[in-house]
Amino acid sequence: MSSLRPCPHRPPCPGCPRFGEHDVAPAARAWLEQFARAHALPEPPLNLSSALGHRHRARLAVRGRATNPRIGLFQAGSHRIVATPHCAVHHPAINAAAEDLREAIRETGVAPYADDTHRGAIRYVQLAVERPTGRLQAVLVGRGASPDCLGELPAAFAARLGPRLQGLFYNAQPDRTNAVLGETTIALAGEPALHERIGGVDVFFPPTAFGQNHLPLFDRAVERIQTLVPAAAQVVELYCGVGAIGLGLLARGASVELNERGHGGLEGLALGLAVRPAAEQARARILEGPAEAHAERAAGAEVVIVDPPRRGLDRGLLEVLAATPPERLVYLACDRTSLARDLEVLMASGRLAPRGLEAFDFFPFTDHVESLVWLDRTR
Repeated sequence: MSSLRPCPHRPPCPGCPRFGEHDVAPAARAWLEQFARAHALPEPPLNLSSALGHRHRARLAVRGRATNPRIGLFQAGSHRIVATPHCAVHHPAINAAAEDLREAIRETGVAPYADDTHRGAIRYVQLAVERPTGRLQAVLVGRGASPDCLGELPAAFAARLGPRLQGLFYNAQPDRTNAVLGETTIALAGEPALHERIGGVDVFFPPTAFGQNHLPLFDRAVERIQTLVPAAAQVVELYCGVGAIGLGLLARGASVELNERGHGGLEGLALGLAVRPAAEQARARILEGPAEAHAERAAGAEVVIVDPPRRGLDRGLLEVLAATPPERLVYLACDRTSLARDLEVLMASGRLAPRGLEAFDFFPFTDHVESLVWLDRTR
């Protein structure tokens, strides 16, 4: 039985389908245990953390009317909004900032977006908390090509946040689409990137860079990955984002090649690398572009680290890793279906064998679980 109070937003909020359950989803647990048994691995540890207030990052839709804006999530399969002012899994600073935005919209009279008519100005807000300071990075997503469409809203919102504001940005999404962010992001106030400490190093998250929502548990995953990399190893990390994993390996005397394709990720990676000592910078090499474009760098490498999106490894990279495996492959996966599919290809020849498996509950109260598996070359 759960000791949590019932969530005031469920139903119909779809955000936490297993709200109150203090374990990973049964299907995820069953897959982990079955994989471990099939490959004679120890029972996989389940890394859990407090679910309440864990989300340090959120993207919320803004709908309704200027006199009564609603900020929250869409109901499943619709554009009907569920306002979530008291979300228990959001960091409290996110809930407070969402309320500040709601009041700023009412104050300025800026119209929220309407999906059916493709009218209105403010479409979404992205909020992220900087843990060392508790300040907020905020991205206002509008329908116009420039922040002018929001009128006085950015200034009113910034004034309400006051010293809690870390950085304020405008993202232009003029298209009739379900994609949250458009291609253009404009800095309005504050600092250019969130500044975090992960894996023992400074890590920077510009507003368009991918960031984990559960940073305390992600810290633990990064520390675990560091223990899997021998000192002075030559490392190739693909899908590295802002370098939250790889930058911390430079101090070990390793050479680290860091691959990323996204502009925000590359921007954050450059910021993180710039504050490392000169000796560490000399051991780093940035590989821009799709991961499979640099697959040859992973062929036969000492250590390869991959943290791909939900779809799993790019096909070209997967084929190279299977044909010419590294001495060790460390795979952090957010989707067990794509992970299982990739592992089947990687292990088909018998040249890569799994040596360990762990789970990290980055998404409490959902059916998802992050899996960390490492494989060694057998011959």
